Amino acid sequence: MASPITLLLVRHGQSEWNAQGLMQGQTAHVPLTAFGHSQAELAAAELAGLAPGVLISSDLLRAVQTAEHCARATGLPIATTPALREQGYGVLEGRPSRELWDVVDWTDPSWAAEGGESLAELHARVAAFLGQLCADPPADVVALVTHGDTIRAAQAVVAGLGADAMPAVTPHNGSVTRLEICD
Repeated sequence: MASPITLLLVRHGQSEWNAQGLMQGQTAHVPLTAFGHSQAELAAAELAGLAPGVLISSDLLRAVQTAEHCARATGLPIATTPALREQGYGVLEGRPSRELWDVVDWTDPSWAAEGGESLAELHARVAAFLGQLCADPPADVVALVTHGDTIRAAQAVVAGLGADAMPAVTPHNGSVTRLEICD
């Protein structure tokens, strides 16, 4: 049995598209706002107090910019991976989120927008990544800088729940969520 690992999941700070109410998904180039940088700095200070041994980030710009604050606060280098990306929304990315309530089937874990990714696919991607962490732990405390839906998927995986039972509440931008895995 593997030793438990503490995951510290940092949701990126507010991005320009968060502020504009646009669906981001895996759009790579969206930067943080000034407020988002402030949120990232506060999350980084909290993270430093929790002493992670490794820092891994989604490779999307808003997460990398947040991870840069975390790296400065912790002294850790940043490793990036596409495994921690947000759920892909394909052709819906860049559209106003309020227009999508009647387009997206939020209750069906197998639904995906054209060119996007279903909740079931997101859940499977996150489960595979967490499985790799358990198989070859890089540290006892691992900081992951990522996205809201990805954090919800991680919470479901750790709780032994499927994509159909992911938590409904998305953590706030700049928050740190603690989970224990591999025990």
